[in-house]
Amino acid sequence: MAEGRDGFLGHERGSAGYRGVLVGLAAAGLATFAQLYSVQGLLPELAADFGITAATAALSVSAATLGLAAAVIPWSAAADRFGRLPVMRAAIVAAVVLGLLVPLAPDFPALLLLRFAEGAALGGIPAVALAYLSEEVSPVHAAVAAGTYVSGTTIGGLAGRIVAAPIGEYADWRLGVAAVSLLAAAAAVVFMLAAPRQRGYVPVRRHDGGPGLGARLAGNLRSPRQLVLYAQAFLLMGGFVAVYNYLGFRLGMAPFNLPQALASSLFLAYLAGTWSSRAAGKAAGLLAGGRRSVLLASTAVMAAGLALTLMQTLPAVIAGLVVFTAGFFGAHAIASGWVPVLAEGGRAQASSLYNLAYYGGSSLLGWAGGFFFERSGWAGLAGFVGMLMALAALLATALPGGRWRLGGGT
Repeated sequence: MAEGRDGFLGHERGSAGYRGVLVGLAAAGLATFAQLYSVQGLLPELAADFGITAATAALSVSAATLGLAAAVIPWSAAADRFGRLPVMRAAIVAAVVLGLLVPLAPDFPALLLLRFAEGAALGGIPAVALAYLSEEVSPVHAAVAAGTYVSGTTIGGLAGRIVAAPIGEYADWRLGVAAVSLLAAAAAVVFMLAAPRQRGYVPVRRHDGGPGLGARLAGNLRSPRQLVLYAQAFLLMGGFVAVYNYLGFRLGMAPFNLPQALASSLFLAYLAGTWSSRAAGKAAGLLAGGRRSVLLASTAVMAAGLALTLMQTLPAVIAGLVVFTAGFFGAHAIASGWVPVLAEGGRAQASSLYNLAYYGGSSLLGWAGGFFFERSGWAGLAGFVGMLMALAALLATALPGGRWRLGGGT
């Protein structure tokens, strides 16, 4: 990492600053992903309430992720100019306010508009979080710290779904979404209090002779390694969201016939991602193949889990979902943490481009999976997701191998 002000080289593991960074970002991740995916467990209720198809209902998820994808680069530019913490604070406050307005949407088009705006506000967290982390934490512990942040996002995604879905089935989907927004507000307060002041941040200003935003973006887009990592984000996240978007619909049909409150409990599989994201970061420093080996192994784990979900028994589907989720978050922790390490300039833009691909895949491929599901059932959806994972793995073989060096390296 570049040296910050006063020779600051990052908080060491075990220090108060290190703990503050991780607690603050975990809370921000919880607030962000709880709101972002709060409607995913409510899609059958939305479809019934508005009289729409499963694929159309899934647009309520895609609208938010599309808004986030559109906003990450502007947020990253603002973070370079005004600082990481001020931007994240503004983003999280705006997102909580918009999240409280979503349950008031009078119709589905209004809901989509509010969800897009909410997602755009939420984009300020993932656009900046890893840049903030890489500047404030010692490089020796950066991979583990990135895995810890990702594990916090899994808890957020889980919390949003398991809070909203039961309330939505037994009361109203609007109350379910409102409850998640209140949870996010509490997490936002924790972030405000816990995250330490930025010491590694150095402002990027055009008149200082530094590269402009376009140059910082172009520098990362010219890197073949970065492009491969962005492809991982687009393909793997797209397949992951497609599975979770339509799982509730599948479990509501024969032979399962589960009520949505019970089906939503399968989102507890996210806890596997909380563990695997940290484990992947640690494994990358131990295995001979380094990050590439862990990325490919995680993708193979995803494929094995997806295959299990094809079985017609609930225990097999549950086991498959747990394995699939663990594999995805292991891959995501490696790929997202690798991006700022490989960035030669424009670290915030490197992470933002990753997030653009990540949420672009969520929005487009997560929604497109509905056509395969509606036409060919779960087998069709699984085949679609399997092709995405195969392409991601093929591209990942072009990444550098070898054990990554503490403080940087491959």
